[in-house]
Amino acid sequence: MGNNYSAQNVAAYFIYELNEKGAFINSVSLQHLLAEVDQLWYKVFGHSAYKEETTSFSENGYFVKDVYEAYKEFEDQHLALPAKEWHLEYGQFQLVHRTYGVPAFTTKELLIVNSVMNKYRKFILNKAS
Repeated sequence: MGNNYSAQNVAAYFIYELNEKGAFINSVSLQHLLAEVDQLWYKVFGHSAYKEETTSFSENGYFVKDVYEAYKEFEDQHLALPAKEWHLEYGQFQLVHRTYGVPAFTTKELLIVNSVMNKYRKFILNKAS
């Protein structure tokens, strides 16, 4: 049984990993990656991968509205870092503005997410050549 994650955290994983591998990612491709992960998640685990509500990409131009809102200012530009969130650590009195963290995927979940990412990288390479 797979876990539910914040789509912002899964988006952060894609941004960090694809930047590390030197691959291009923008807000539109990020939405497609999130949609594909959710589709595979349903096939394997029988439920959505995300805590947030999802929608039809073809109807609204986005899959997860919260992620869309966080990255829409970048339009087609490359995303070098994940969006930032306000966080109040336990026992602290000062809010910290930090980038979204990466989820601790299980082995099976990581296989799903990485398969989507590898498929995307192959697509980008084929398109470039």
